[in-house]
Amino acid sequence: RAGGAAMELERECRVLSIQSHVVRGYVGNKAATFPLQVLGFEVDTVNSVQFSNHTGYAHWKGQVLNSDELHELYEGLKLNKVNRYDYVLTGYTRDTSFLAMVVDIVQELKQQNSNLVYVCDPVMGDKWNGEGSMYVPKDLLPVYRDKVVPVADIITPNQFEAELLTGRKIYTEKDALEVMDMLHAMGPETVVITSSDLQAPLGNDYLIALGSHRKTKADGTRITQRIRVESPKVDAVFVGTGDLFAAMLLAWTHKHPNNLKVACEKTVSAMQHVLQRTIKSAKVQAGEGNKPNSAQLELRMVQSKKDIENPEIIVKATVL
Repeated sequence: RAGGAAMELERECRVLSIQSHVVRGYVGNKAATFPLQVLGFEVDTVNSVQFSNHTGYAHWKGQVLNSDELHELYEGLKLNKVNRYDYVLTGYTRDTSFLAMVVDIVQELKQQNSNLVYVCDPVMGDKWNGEGSMYVPKDLLPVYRDKVVPVADIITPNQFEAELLTGRKIYTEKDALEVMDMLHAMGPETVVITSSDLQAPLGNDYLIALGSHRKTKADGTRITQRIRVESPKVDAVFVGTGDLFAAMLLAWTHKHPNNLKVACEKTVSAMQHVLQRTIKSAKVQAGEGNKPNSAQLELRMVQSKKDIENPEIIVKATVL
């Protein structure tokens, strides 16, 4: 029995998630914590902001954590010697000094545990109607490019963010694969371009995501697994989807460490289940012919517990 109990303790997996907190709704830590817990992870959250709700609503109020306060919280963990983590997860940040402090913390945690995996969603902007624009201050780009990405192990940029990080535009799938190689060269061994405006083989109603996993074997040879995932477009603007995606990708890559294909299929399938449930419910709440509002489009997280835990694979990935 004791041996079995020791094994159970051995496998406990701890995530430090440094993201936004909202009182109402699901973005940042609110979108990441529940799925990770459901999938068996211990999640320690640092709330980089505490807002009443996400900023897509007409109104929001709240507080922002600064880099000194982040450092103070980390010092508390360190003093109690509970600063050993298996994963660090970060998303939307608006402040360069906060981001630089995150890098310091990740580097220190990697000294504590050389197997620590840092999952970073380099949130900077997106494309609307083919035009890219940044929704964080411009001075975050060099910090992400030169400091954050080099210490990251898994990154989940969208197409625009991948272009920003590499300084290279993506027009074709070949361009995208080359950009992913450039990103590997910067540090991360797993790169997932979570959304793109590339033409999907299945047609215009589908969105393309691309993944690349580069492993260096003991003898120094490199193997790269590349995949394409086409998922049905959902006609609505959701908030928190990127945060949910990164959290589930963390979980499924942990459970399928050398199979990016399966990890992405489970992540994207679970994503689809949550979005379909959300849009259906939002339309009912809004009523016939009305456009659902921000409150009605909040992700149906709790209602999707079973789909998150054990997603039926409804989206398949193609090995490239």
